[in-house]
Amino acid sequence: MAGDSLPSLTLNGFGTLGVVHSDVSDADFVADPLASSGAGYSGDWSAEVDSRLGLQATLAATSALSTTVQVVSEKRFDGSYSPAIEWAYLQYDATPNLSLRVGRMVQGNFLNSEYRKVSFATPWVRPPAEIYRLVPVANFDGVDIRYRYYVGELINDLRLSYGGGSVEYATGDIESSDSWGVSQQTRWGNTTLFASYGEVNVNAQELTQFFDVYRLFGPPGEALADRYEVDGKPLRFLSVGVNYDPGQWFVEGEWTRLSSSTLLGSSESTHMTAGYRLGKWTPYAALGRARVTSNTFEPGLNPAFYPSPFAEGAALLNSTLNTLLSSGLQQDSRTVGLRWDFRPGMALTAQYDHIDFRSGSPGGLINQQPSFQPGGTMNLFSLALDFVF
Repeated sequence: MAGDSLPSLTLNGFGTLGVVHSDVSDADFVADPLASSGAGYSGDWSAEVDSRLGLQATLAATSALSTTVQVVSEKRFDGSYSPAIEWAYLQYDATPNLSLRVGRMVQGNFLNSEYRKVSFATPWVRPPAEIYRLVPVANFDGVDIRYRYYVGELINDLRLSYGGGSVEYATGDIESSDSWGVSQQTRWGNTTLFASYGEVNVNAQELTQFFDVYRLFGPPGEALADRYEVDGKPLRFLSVGVNYDPGQWFVEGEWTRLSSSTLLGSSESTHMTAGYRLGKWTPYAALGRARVTSNTFEPGLNPAFYPSPFAEGAALLNSTLNTLLSSGLQQDSRTVGLRWDFRPGMALTAQYDHIDFRSGSPGGLINQQPSFQPGGTMNLFSLALDFVF
């Protein structure tokens, strides 16, 4: 509820009820790479990929001081739908144009980052994987400063953030530290321009243990571990985007580059979407492309230098390392969809995706079975009911 006088409490919510069909039967398609199952091997049709429910409460204590908490329930790594805190911050508006936030927030790496889980606010069933699957830890606990300034007819929003965070998955945690970013959004009439740059140090205990085993093989193993280990090395993001929406039609494009001198490697991704509104109907089409620009093969240790069973161990380490190096997203996607806004706050969207996995990429598919072969193509059909309240 909300009142005319302070303090006041505002409650909102959003959600998606979706089903997805995949024609790949020996691996699962997932929107979140940390989910436990999806569409394909676990079932031709899955309601787990896109379905979620979110609730948000904002308490305005004074005209300048407020707090916001957003909780989201969706499929998690352990197979449950346990609610998780997406946002939880205290905001102080020092002036109408300058605000400070402290708490849990979402990194503003991309054009739609902050509302990527509110599918009603975007044209797609799910955000383009080429762009939005690049960030291993999207949330952070820290501080955020926003400043709005005007240059002629241009409305500019500058954001600076710093913090760290973690996310759980089946075999451990992925942690981020010294995460910082700067983003600039400029609105000029019907045009929105966006640019961001950020750095984050990522640590995954499982990877640390993997490279510790490499170090047992002497100087050659130590050199490989130093070359590819992730812990303590920055992962850099650069992104630019544009949206033009005069009302009856819209077009949106985004390009991003990830660079890292680690196992995570470097990549470039692009995505473009165009749509046309016909009353309550919005047909749209999209193209996406993702490429790994760093090395995807490493000769590794020479097993001939080691006696058995160390030779077999070296070969196994090399095989695992190359599987990880080649697991980066490399694909071309073509998407067509139709959205029907049949009543205020509710929309039904049907979407078809054809995805061509390049360079033998596994395409981010999970639960890969022995018969699964990286590369090839995948066809997805998705139907989603999105709502806000």
